[in-house]
Amino acid sequence: MTVFHRNEQKNPLPDALKGGVIAIGNFDGVHRGHQAVLGEALERAQSRGVPAIVLTFEPHPRSVFNPDKPVFRLTPPSLRARLLEALGFHCVVEYPFDREFSTTSAETFVKSILVDWLGASQVVTGVDFHFGKGREGGPAFLMGAGERHGFGVTLIDPFRDEGAEIISSSRIRTLIAKGDVAQAAGLLGYRYTVEAEVFKGQQLGRTIGFPTANMELAPEAELKPGIYAVRFRRADGTLHDGVASFGYRPTVSSDGAAWLETYIFDFDGDLYGETCSVSFFGHLRDELKFDGLDPLVAQIRRDEEEARALLSGVRTLGDLDTVIAF
Repeated sequence: MTVFHRNEQKNPLPDALKGGVIAIGNFDGVHRGHQAVLGEALERAQSRGVPAIVLTFEPHPRSVFNPDKPVFRLTPPSLRARLLEALGFHCVVEYPFDREFSTTSAETFVKSILVDWLGASQVVTGVDFHFGKGREGGPAFLMGAGERHGFGVTLIDPFRDEGAEIISSSRIRTLIAKGDVAQAAGLLGYRYTVEAEVFKGQQLGRTIGFPTANMELAPEAELKPGIYAVRFRRADGTLHDGVASFGYRPTVSSDGAAWLETYIFDFDGDLYGETCSVSFFGHLRDELKFDGLDPLVAQIRRDEEEARALLSGVRTLGDLDTVIAF
């Protein structure tokens, strides 16, 4: 799948990708609500025999307007691209978003990007999508622009779950901040997953018989500190069950930095410098401070046993979950 990054939007789009159906949105999380928009775009592209393309924006607009409080991203761009490719999209355009771009008029956005550059034949987006300076481009504007420039427009209502609640990225962020990764997975359609490079930590785990792969998440990540049953995917695609601790290591450290430390079951190898991912299947307990290493080791053994039991019975939630965690 082709991914257009920063500055590449100025390059001509390959002819093979022009005239496609364009799904527009941030799609942070590619959750079940987003999949309603994405699925409609894919269906229309397949029926017409044209490319299916996602147009999204980097960085997240909310982080641009409020840099002191960047958005907790459910899916980094690399993971989002993998999910979109798994759904069947041919191309992802990660259009650079900055304050200058935010002053672009809605008409200029339509003419320069959708018409001249992408050659859109159909645009699919949510009914709450707004664009252009002062958010002047809304559903009515987009419909009118489609009539003027010759492309179709399909607007998708917010998708609701089995309890009739709207599925949104903010709702999923709240669940993850509470440690409820199981319910978050139900809304995402796959297990919540993080991705980072493994670095060398204090190596205390190795000395007590539980070596860990240490990863540092983005500072804005709001995962609740605690112990989780997880699956660990190496860069080569191999999967391993494990138990992970996210937090501040109160028993052995006081440096204030939050790490994700994963004890990988039945594994012995060097992972330093490797970019890996961790998928969360269940929250086992909160982070605790122990009175020394012996009670800590005893608790880790109990955590391992509980994680192995939980992971032995898991089933895939669907195609995206299979791609990510199975």
